[in-house]
Amino acid sequence: MSVRTSLARTAVFATLYAAATIAGRMTIMGDSRLALVWPAAGVAVVWFCAQRRSAIRWTDVIALTAIVLTVNVAAGCGPVLGAGLALANLAQTAAFVWLLGRRRPHLWGAGGDGRLSTSRELACVLGMTVVASLVGSAIGLGSLWLVTGHMSWLQVAYWIARQVAGMFVLGTCGLWFGPAVAGFRARYGSPAGWWHATGRAVRAIPAWRLGEYLAVLVCSVAAYLLGFVFDHGLPLAFPLIAVTVWAAMRLRTSFVVLHHLTFGTATVLFTLHGIGPMASIVDPHVRALFAQVYVVLIAAVGLALALGRDERSALLARLFAQQQEQARQAALTSAIIDSMADGLAVVDAHGQVLFNNPAAVRLLERPTGPLTAAEVRARLHHLDGTPIADADLPNVRALAHGRIDPVDLLVREAGGRDSRVFRVSATALPDGYGTRSAVVLYHEVTAEHRRRDQLASFAGVVAHDLQSPLTTVEGWTEAATDALDAEEPAIDEARDGLARVSRAAVRMRGLINDLLAYTAARDADLHPARVDLGAMVADVAAGRADAATGAGRPAPQVALGRLHPVYADPGAVRQLLENLIGNAIKYTAPDARPYVRVTSTRVGGAVQVTVADHGIGIPAGQHEAIFDNFHRAHTGAGYTGTGLGLAICHRIVSRHGGTIVADDNPGGGSRFVFTLPAAEQAPALRKVAETGRSPFGRVSPAVELTGPLVAA
Repeated sequence: MSVRTSLARTAVFATLYAAATIAGRMTIMGDSRLALVWPAAGVAVVWFCAQRRSAIRWTDVIALTAIVLTVNVAAGCGPVLGAGLALANLAQTAAFVWLLGRRRPHLWGAGGDGRLSTSRELACVLGMTVVASLVGSAIGLGSLWLVTGHMSWLQVAYWIARQVAGMFVLGTCGLWFGPAVAGFRARYGSPAGWWHATGRAVRAIPAWRLGEYLAVLVCSVAAYLLGFVFDHGLPLAFPLIAVTVWAAMRLRTSFVVLHHLTFGTATVLFTLHGIGPMASIVDPHVRALFAQVYVVLIAAVGLALALGRDERSALLARLFAQQQEQARQAALTSAIIDSMADGLAVVDAHGQVLFNNPAAVRLLERPTGPLTAAEVRARLHHLDGTPIADADLPNVRALAHGRIDPVDLLVREAGGRDSRVFRVSATALPDGYGTRSAVVLYHEVTAEHRRRDQLASFAGVVAHDLQSPLTTVEGWTEAATDALDAEEPAIDEARDGLARVSRAAVRMRGLINDLLAYTAARDADLHPARVDLGAMVADVAAGRADAATGAGRPAPQVALGRLHPVYADPGAVRQLLENLIGNAIKYTAPDARPYVRVTSTRVGGAVQVTVADHGIGIPAGQHEAIFDNFHRAHTGAGYTGTGLGLAICHRIVSRHGGTIVADDNPGGGSRFVFTLPAAEQAPALRKVAETGRSPFGRVSPAVELTGPLVAA
């Protein structure tokens, strides 16, 4: 706050305080030298609260002291009593402001920017006014006793009453409207802005509410006229309480503050002029005492009711907001639980299932609905197939230990026809009501276990197949070394050994290349595009023919029927065709010219491709086994290979959402039939890829795929 602003406020409040002091001195009766009402006490409280942050507060102290001293000396109190009364007013105001800062520092005038908001704060302010008035009365009445030599308990009572009335009525007005006045410029900018904002606010009030405001005003005027002017000596003050309660329970708190200020002032004025129900009290000091107690009572009741109503409304609003937030959180939690791919169940201490999320119902479903706890317990087994004891159930262990680490369990299907593996974890769930239950989370890892088993088997076969050429390399390398180290080197023997080493290295390289191809077919990203099968088969056939001619073998005959375009990864499709056509050429009788026919047909949204040959065919009973890793159908017939070619084909077709089967060719030889998505399905496949549900496995971000018509 700038010095200029502080001085301007000091001048305004000093003028108001001087007017209030003069008005109070006008109510002195007889030779008591004490005013019956003292509105200056309330003005001083508001003054010093507003100037709390002023850098030159000493000017306010000087101004207040000078005003009180001047007015009282001019009224004939003398300089000693005038100085005592000035000190009393200053000490009283300082005590109130200090107590307000200590007890309610968040309020305006106490260092904060808040306004009165609760009945508790109102009671605290009332208590502060009583304490401050006691401080002022000790000094003021002490000075009066020193000057006059006499003092009565009645004087003490109405001194305290008038100070409390002035500070409480005007002080609460200041504490209520002070924050709005302090933020006037920031909120409205100018009086014109305030006028427009007030006009909009009034126009937004419903007509029936404006009518209620008007009705309260009319009834208040009528009640005060009835109670003070036309009472005919009857105690008719109770209608005044009724209108106060009406206003406090129905209308805005700002209106209630102005209401009790206006009609409280009217009550004091009527009483001082001998009008109203308290006019029958002969002693003017007692009459003023009761009038001011009545004003404080009306103000306290009205504000307590209004603030209590506001507090209740704020609590209800917060409660509603909390309920809305809790409902939002509950809906979010429910949506998260419902969208989980993992199963979640809540099981109580008796083994009863209290809750299942949709994934739990889907993973452990039966034709008539979700499984019961007893049925789940009967189907749970250890991975070795042994049943699980009740004490080892995840929910039971969680209730006993609070939490268990994830454990893999076997779940047998009804009738024992199939089984799946789930990774199960459980945590005890406290609910605060003494009910013990456990949250069980289970995630299916059947594919992971199968893949791990396949990987172990795969690694074993790889190690075995690599062992043979390595043994050959080691043995013939040693033999060649011995032949060369002899006294008469056996060059021919060494050359033969090295040739055998070279052939073993070729076999090893072939195995490694097939392993790399198999890994790529299984895990590499796919980049689907339109593939012209006719052009690709022709290119593969030409390459095989060139290789056969270069090796001095008969060129294979590859016949092409109508080949429909497909939507697939071009590199993967080429690998697929190379393997199938290469096998058809390789597995041909030594004295026969290889013959391969490649055709296709449309089947729904897929292209069904057939690769038929006139070779030696597939041994009986191995038409499915040939697609396994490292399976070799003709191990003793002199045909080389790693047993991974058809496994690669199977993986490529599966990742494209298709199928591949092998059977005997009616004309002799073998026939392989596989399906791939038709090229016309590309838009639908792109749509699925955008949603992250493509049958092509991981899809390159550069390719915009959306949705398979050939289900994976």
